[in-house]
Amino acid sequence: MTALDRLSATIATRRGADPDTSWTAKLLAKGPEKCAEKFGEEAIEAIIEAVKGDRARLTSEAADVLYHLLVMLAARDLSLDDVLAELERREGTSGIAEKATRSPARP
Repeated sequence: MTALDRLSATIATRRGADPDTSWTAKLLAKGPEKCAEKFGEEAIEAIIEAVKGDRARLTSEAADVLYHLLVMLAARDLSLDDVLAELERREGTSGIAEKATRSPARP
């Protein structure tokens, strides 16, 4: 089991936890929109650190991005396994070819 698998499992168990004692439960209780907002904030912070070139800060922010991505997915009843299955489906397909199969409304 990878660290991401363990984190995903922890997030799933915190779903029903007391929001006063669990940051994850607090985020999930605020709904998918708030979870998406937090993910966006963390992604921007990671971008800033990537531009600055501070490896330690980027590593920390990247960890936050992964955590908040998993929380956002959980808020919409999606799992890490769902995302991994999609990655496996795309495996061996060039990014250009994969993008060409998308409908025009989907970037």
